[in-house]
Amino acid sequence: MSMESLRDNAEESTLTENDSDSFIPIDEHEEYVAEEDGRKITRKGIYLLPNLLTLGAMFAGFYAIIAGINGNFNAAGWAILIAAVMDGLDGRVARLTNTQSAFGAQFDSLADMVSFGVAPALIVFSWTLGSLGNAGWAASFIFMSCAALRLARFNVQAGTADKRFFVGLQSPVAAGLVTFVVWVAYKYNIEPGWWTSLGTGLLTAFTGLLMISNYRYYSFKEIHFKGTVPYVVFVLAVGLLVVIAQRPHEVLFGMCAVYAITGPIIGLCKKIKARRKKTAAAEPNETAARSDQEGSEADPHL
Repeated sequence: MSMESLRDNAEESTLTENDSDSFIPIDEHEEYVAEEDGRKITRKGIYLLPNLLTLGAMFAGFYAIIAGINGNFNAAGWAILIAAVMDGLDGRVARLTNTQSAFGAQFDSLADMVSFGVAPALIVFSWTLGSLGNAGWAASFIFMSCAALRLARFNVQAGTADKRFFVGLQSPVAAGLVTFVVWVAYKYNIEPGWWTSLGTGLLTAFTGLLMISNYRYYSFKEIHFKGTVPYVVFVLAVGLLVVIAQRPHEVLFGMCAVYAITGPIIGLCKKIKARRKKTAAAEPNETAARSDQEGSEADPHL
């Protein structure tokens, strides 16, 4: 028997022994990581802390779906809020602790799809869009599919996009805008009528389109939590927390709504500014042409 056959038999016996050790065999996660000197090394396992936060965000999104289907829209709103907080923490914790990984990035996108794509669409459909029939589920599907497209585009452009801005409305904010409408209405016992359902459906579809738009939104990633800030900034943060604690439903919905409209406002201001620059650049040329024309009319030899 050759050495290759012996080696193959040894590998097969090892695999058989490993498979027999566990009822459900699960391979160890391996990931190629590029070092600073250009070498690629293999890293086994996953980082625990940031991925636990991502898992918590996914669990909160799943709980929001169950609560929404059962008609408990207050719990669904809180669950989406918790998912958004955990989603904001996992990335920052990974950067602060230097535990970023490709696995974590993909896991985060899948969790975002559950918490900020599927969950809000089903919550708003369970509350009122179901009464619109085909138009209702179409609006919910538009929102969910736009969330998927937004996340896919973000993953593709992550290495080249300007870190100061997001292209398109972030999915957590979009999820908050749609879900907190239901949250506020449920708090005040508002029964959705036909006009309420129609307005909610239009808002849901429009919010979905904002996610895949080219509007630029400030990312606030320039805020460095490791550095120092003026004392007044901390005082303002305390004041904001107090305001949110007084009326969390209304304040959080208002914050999401204001942030959502900043993208179109910034885009409109840029268009107006560009048009003014174009007009200002064209005026000297028109003035020079008019002067040449008047000079030629005043010259009798022409």
